[in-house]
Amino acid sequence: MWFVSGLVMMYVAFPNLTDGERLAALPDIAWDRVRLTPDRAMAAAGLTQYPRELRLNMLDDEPVSAVDGRVIDSVSLEQVLAVARRFPAAASVQSAGTVDRDQWSVTVRFDPVRPFFLVLLGDADGTELYVSSRSGEIVLDTTRTERVWNWLGSIPHWIYPTVLRQDGPLWRLVVLWISGICMLAAVSGIWIGVLRVRLRRRYSGGRITPYRGWMAWHHVTGFFAGVFVLTWIFSGWLSLDPGEFFAGRGPSREMMLRYAGHDAPTMAAEFLSRPPIAAVEARFVWLGGKLSMLLADRSGRQTSADPATGTAAPLSDAMIFEAARRLMP
Repeated sequence: MWFVSGLVMMYVAFPNLTDGERLAALPDIAWDRVRLTPDRAMAAAGLTQYPRELRLNMLDDEPVSAVDGRVIDSVSLEQVLAVARRFPAAASVQSAGTVDRDQWSVTVRFDPVRPFFLVLLGDADGTELYVSSRSGEIVLDTTRTERVWNWLGSIPHWIYPTVLRQDGPLWRLVVLWISGICMLAAVSGIWIGVLRVRLRRRYSGGRITPYRGWMAWHHVTGFFAGVFVLTWIFSGWLSLDPGEFFAGRGPSREMMLRYAGHDAPTMAAEFLSRPPIAAVEARFVWLGGKLSMLLADRSGRQTSADPATGTAAPLSDAMIFEAARRLMP
């Protein structure tokens, strides 16, 4: 099961909304409707530190929270359908109800945006969109091919049925124990195979194995296959971080602060409400104490701009390397 499902996974990945798909479904930012500066938006949100990510998108025809500072914590079905119609594959868009958690949205990373509106695009691929009922963002898309093949790929390989995977700690223990037992089985099989091999005082006919026919093939090839099986399962076992030996290796907030060079919930720069560069998303980031506005278009191409003028202002390699040195002195 593990080998065959692993081969399937090489060709069909678990459903996921790529950044390219997300950007392709966004309308151009209506800069003429932007009334609120990022500083005022952060103040309205009650932030005490600059957020890890600050970006501006459209919710259908409205720049999110940038008109009057209103916090968007729910959206209507009409808004959701309007958002879905902008998806490139949209044909005959219709609602399929709401979903809190299912096979494709089972992991905890979706918890902040649950529940979802499930929208059918009516295209030839049978695409289904998961749109957050809290923010109106498209967070996941699946196609008929992905849904069918994943029952032969990721779901058996990762032991991913919803009833188990929805409990993260329990799922992790189940996979650790199953893979651990399988490793013991592989080790015992290899050891038995080694014990039955005779290289000096051979069996009758000069054979190194006491077995004949298929049993002999199983003995000889099984030794090498067993090593392969053992290393494969061991690598999967390690990926679950047993004992949490590899936990906490991500950058700390202190490290990210050194990299950004700014922590206050302000931009400390004049904000231009209508940059001359068309974009579907604007991200405001700090790098080594310098503020940059990263503008992404529908194709995914990204341009670094000056928030005060809107003109292109590329980040130099020197700036990036210097910020990296502060990140990890």
